[in-house]
Amino acid sequence: MGDPRKSRRKWERPGHPWIKERLAEEMELVGKYGLRSKRELWLAQAFLRRVRNRAKSLLSLPPEGRVVKERELVRKLYRLGLLMKEEGTIDDVLGLTVEDVLQRRLQTLVNRKGLARSIHEARQLVVHGHVAIGGRRVTSPGYIVSRDEEQLIDFMHGSPMASRMRAQAVVEEGSVDSTETT
Repeated sequence: MGDPRKSRRKWERPGHPWIKERLAEEMELVGKYGLRSKRELWLAQAFLRRVRNRAKSLLSLPPEGRVVKERELVRKLYRLGLLMKEEGTIDDVLGLTVEDVLQRRLQTLVNRKGLARSIHEARQLVVHGHVAIGGRRVTSPGYIVSRDEEQLIDFMHGSPMASRMRAQAVVEEGSVDSTETT
């Protein structure tokens, strides 16, 4: 199990570091999702690799023992928001991509929800403590947001960013209303 004070890395580097196509794909994902380094991408890949390995190991079990464990895995991935339907199969689990995992990061959801103007601003808001999930401050942009928590993402109570964004929304609504009346 190891000493809890000595953390272990949860990611693995690619086996062959200088494959041009993989490097280009990694840089595209780093830019698209506003990742700080490729290490964050490797972390998502390692998480997905563990999930896939668990699904593959279920395929080798006898059918009566496999059904229960398969349902558990599918339910867990559904709660995390990685699967779209709760009645998924092992094939759905094996069909997951790294982008599916990156879509569930707090940084990405803050940007998609409109709390930030860019993916980079979303990261800054999260790291600086302006974002909360259900009133609880979360400062990790790589936090995987569950399906239940997704609706609870908002600005931290008392954050100056909250008042700025609300004022900006009021101004935008006012400009939309004035153009509709003319």
